[in-house]
Amino acid sequence: MNIPLTPPQPAEAVDAASRRYREPVPLAGWNPVLASLLDHRSVRAYRPDPLAPGTVETLVAAASSAPTSSNIQAWSVVAVTDPDRRDRLAEIAGGQEHIRQAPLILVWIADLARAEAVADTAGVTLQGLDYTETFLLAAIDAALAAQNALIAAESLGLGTVYIGALRNDPKAVAELLNLPRRAAAVFGLVVGHPDRKVETAVKPRLPQQAVLHHETYSTAPQAEAIARHDRATEAFRAEQSLPPQSWSALLVDRLRDVAALKGRHKLRQTLERLGFILG
Repeated sequence: MNIPLTPPQPAEAVDAASRRYREPVPLAGWNPVLASLLDHRSVRAYRPDPLAPGTVETLVAAASSAPTSSNIQAWSVVAVTDPDRRDRLAEIAGGQEHIRQAPLILVWIADLARAEAVADTAGVTLQGLDYTETFLLAAIDAALAAQNALIAAESLGLGTVYIGALRNDPKAVAELLNLPRRAAAVFGLVVGHPDRKVETAVKPRLPQQAVLHHETYSTAPQAEAIARHDRATEAFRAEQSLPPQSWSALLVDRLRDVAALKGRHKLRQTLERLGFILG
C-alpha cells in the first residue's frame, strides 16, 4: 500500500505526536494510516451492538497479510461470540467486564499443531518443534497477525483492547476452546463498538530518547527521558481522574514480586503440559 505523505509536520501531525508523547516529535510527513496509528487507545467500555456481517473475515484477512517467519504461518485465531464462553474467558482474565460487554473476542493462538499434523500426513517427524525458538516463532507470528487485525478494526471505527490475562490460565483457555496439543492461547483481542459515553484518551508513551537507539544501545539519555515520561504519566492520570502514579512506580509495582504475575510464573510448566517442549 502506497499512501502519499503530506508535507512534513502539518498541524494534525504535530497535535497527534504531542498527544502520544506529551512533547513535540518531528515526523517525516502525514497520512491517514499514521493518523490512525498515533490515535490508538485501548477501549474498555463497549456497546453490545453486533458487528457487521463479514467483520471477522475482514479482520482475519488483514491478519493473514502480516509477515510470518519463513511462511510457516504458525498462528490461528478463535473468534468467540458466545456470551457464556466470553463470560468464562472474562473469569480467567480476572473478571474483565469488557470481555462480556463486547460482541467479540479474538483469541490468538501460537499454533504448532497444524505443522505437526502436516508432517504426520507426510510421515515425517519434526525435530524442530521441540525448542523454545519454535514456540517463540509461533507467538511472534500470532502477535504480528493480531496487530494487523487491530489496525484493521480501528480503521473500521471499532474499539479494541488486548487481553494478556488469558495467560493467567492457558490450560483452562485450551480446554474451553478445544485447542489441540501444541496450540496455546497467547492473548486475546476484544473488538466492538466503543461506548462513547465513556471517554478514552491517548495514553502517553516513553519519549523516543528512551526507546530509540542509533547504531548502538545507549543508556545515557534514558534517566532524563524516563523522568519526563513520569511527569507526563502523572499529568495524564490526573486528567483521567485516576489515582496518582508515575510510570516508574507502575513498572516497579507490576514486576515487584511473583504475585503480580497472577499465575503466569508457571507458564513454562503449563506450556509443556500443552505439548510445547521448550528445549
